[in-house]
Amino acid sequence: MSELNASQLDNTGRRIVVDPVTRIEGHMRCEVNVDDNNVIRNAVSTGTMWRGLEVILKGRDPRDAWAFVERICGVCTGTHALTSVRAVEDALGIEIPLNAHLIRHLMDKTLQVHDHIVHFYHLHALDWVNPVNALKADPKATSELQQMVSPAHPKSSPGYFKDVQTRLKKFVETGQLGLFANGYWDNPAYKLPPEADLMAVAHYLEALDLQKDIVKIHAIFGGKNPHPNFMVGGVACAINLDGTGASGAPVNMTSLNFVLERIREAREFTKNVYLPDVLAVASIYKDWLYGGGLASQNLLSYGTYTQVPGDKSTDLLPAGAIVNGNWDEVHPVDVRDPSEIQEFVTHSWYSYGDNDEQGLHPWDGVTEPKFELGPNTKGSRTDIKQLDESAKYSWIKAPRWKGHAMEVGPLARYIIAYASGREYVQEQVNRSLATFNQATGLQLGLKQFLPSTLGRTLARALECELCADSMLDDWHQLVDNIRNGDSSTANVDKWDPSTWPKEAKGVGINEAPRGALGHWIKIKDGKIDNYQAIVPTTWNGSPRDAEGNIGAYEAALLNTPMERPDEPVEILRTLHSFDPCLACSTHVMSEDGRELTKVKIR
Repeated sequence: MSELNASQLDNTGRRIVVDPVTRIEGHMRCEVNVDDNNVIRNAVSTGTMWRGLEVILKGRDPRDAWAFVERICGVCTGTHALTSVRAVEDALGIEIPLNAHLIRHLMDKTLQVHDHIVHFYHLHALDWVNPVNALKADPKATSELQQMVSPAHPKSSPGYFKDVQTRLKKFVETGQLGLFANGYWDNPAYKLPPEADLMAVAHYLEALDLQKDIVKIHAIFGGKNPHPNFMVGGVACAINLDGTGASGAPVNMTSLNFVLERIREAREFTKNVYLPDVLAVASIYKDWLYGGGLASQNLLSYGTYTQVPGDKSTDLLPAGAIVNGNWDEVHPVDVRDPSEIQEFVTHSWYSYGDNDEQGLHPWDGVTEPKFELGPNTKGSRTDIKQLDESAKYSWIKAPRWKGHAMEVGPLARYIIAYASGREYVQEQVNRSLATFNQATGLQLGLKQFLPSTLGRTLARALECELCADSMLDDWHQLVDNIRNGDSSTANVDKWDPSTWPKEAKGVGINEAPRGALGHWIKIKDGKIDNYQAIVPTTWNGSPRDAEGNIGAYEAALLNTPMERPDEPVEILRTLHSFDPCLACSTHVMSEDGRELTKVKIR
């Protein structure tokens, strides 16, 4: 069975509400029901904000859309811009130069590397790591652990870990725990020994330095970070290998060599720190294989990192769909086909007019807010105690692929790539599983380990390694192409709207850090007639659909035992493994400033 229907869930028992879910982008609420043994038997995932970007874009110039949709999110900004310009280029039949293709790859993979490292160390690690427990660690033993886990990492002396411990102690003694405050640090769900906790805290601090440096690649090619510049037809930077100057000057060998150094640093950190840390955490939490289940039976990827421009079959991570956990059959995916991708609003705070049961393809999508609470809601509109999941309960729509609720993201990409025979991915996965089994003494197979919260977290680290490795290839190809005399970065043949057809439609796709991302556009008389974006968290965080089938977040939480339901560590572990990114909210204004719709959530 690939879907779990709401009618099969048990919403009796004790209701646990987590609101807001923290250490994510955006605003999210989660409610679960636990039975007498504190096992989750029902889950309700809610997006508690409304963006309205699709409405804001209507009537605007398609060439400007990327700058608006880049503000969908404060984290994965560039991937929305890239997907948007691809949608416009698809509609108008624009082919971009090879240099632009390679620079876009470098910018996109930079975002991926940055996002994955920040996700694990600064958002997800605290679900496994107890920083307060690190105060009990022996720095000498921590050094020995470091040299065993990742011997190539240079920062491994007892003195180094002693200094980190001293810094941490000062935070604790002054009560300035900051991000570490309000944790459930005495919860028995935390299993790491003090030395592993101290090692992880040290790497948390190292990752802070790395993440601020890697994004400087965006500043070189896109002028800034966040929200780097893109353009329809290519990229907005000029190339002059002999040029000199400060930031903002044309791309030259000085800036390209700077990019190369940042790539090398990211590769070293990923291989020497990030991957070993994930596997070390997994080996200690070896029995924590929850969070996969039905959520990871249906998987979707649009494919990404095309090696030959225009040929999707050359994607490093291929497109495809897996249904019912059958890895032996990877289905093709057509994002243009209305019978394949549809969005439902039966349980979402939107209206499709007279028929909220129907599914709409994004080209025909409607973004009309309709906030109403079901009759079984407990509390009031301004103080909700328990949502009524039999009615509308989320600002997230429910996209479906051929009627199936799908999981998207690094785990989906990696299982699909593995099943599709991508040798690089197969080597990574096999090596990691062998390391895990050796460290734990287990003999788990891929299907026992990968479709889980731990496997989802590992897939993100492996993808970080793939991106960092392939960025070297992109860099060398870019430099070689420039040295061969090609400095073109944009195709402006169809820049003038007078060259456009009266009506056109296109779709731009990408694999964002959190999963399959699509932007669908309709252009009429040179203006945007309709614009719809289905972001990864729309897939993963979707509510029930018209048939009552539940989304990936809700499915992943089921059957998870909790140590202390009032301290929902286990809920956070699984939700954070998806890296939720609920897009930035806004209310919509008319052209003259008159307010059209305002939504307030408390």
